[in-house]
Amino acid sequence: MTFSDFNLSKCADGLLPVIVQHAVSLKVLMLGYMDREAFDRTVATGKVTFFSRTRQTLWTKGETSGHFLLVEDMYLDCDGDTLLIKANPIGPTCHRGTESCFDTPAEEGFARKLSALIRKRHEEMPDNSYTTRLFIKGVKKIAQKVGEEAVESAIEAVDGNRSRFIYEAADLMYHYLVLLEQMNVSIDDIEKELLFRHS
Repeated sequence: MTFSDFNLSKCADGLLPVIVQHAVSLKVLMLGYMDREAFDRTVATGKVTFFSRTRQTLWTKGETSGHFLLVEDMYLDCDGDTLLIKANPIGPTCHRGTESCFDTPAEEGFARKLSALIRKRHEEMPDNSYTTRLFIKGVKKIAQKVGEEAVESAIEAVDGNRSRFIYEAADLMYHYLVLLEQMNVSIDDIEKELLFRHS
């Protein structure tokens, strides 16, 4: 991808809008603009660089704070007039010290919604709930269920039974999320550990 691939005739002031998304959590972090020089610098350094419309100059995100956005992938939209950058942020993205410039809920995607529901079940412990029964039985029973579902998933994978593997993997995912909640660990905690290992 080069800057000449972009359709700048549709872009205000000839500047390319750039959406930056967290490469792991997929949370939208910020919106900025690039000219050719900012794009070329981003490609060359692997650090997201924008063109500041207010200062009329280039600025690399994090150049003063150290909170860089490290490029993982870049995608041009279907009209060629917007760029999506998946990046690994070092520290908060927003000048307010928050992860994102957008105040969207932390829970995004079905796995996070399910995790939030499991957390609610843990807090409220409603009657006639399988999740409640697991929490009552405690960490040993929950861990046992994770182990059982992991083995069953592995068996179906080895047997090449895709539909059964999906079924057992869904059971594994659910019980794993229950175990995370029991251990007071969030999906974000796991993602941070994986990101640390990846960097």
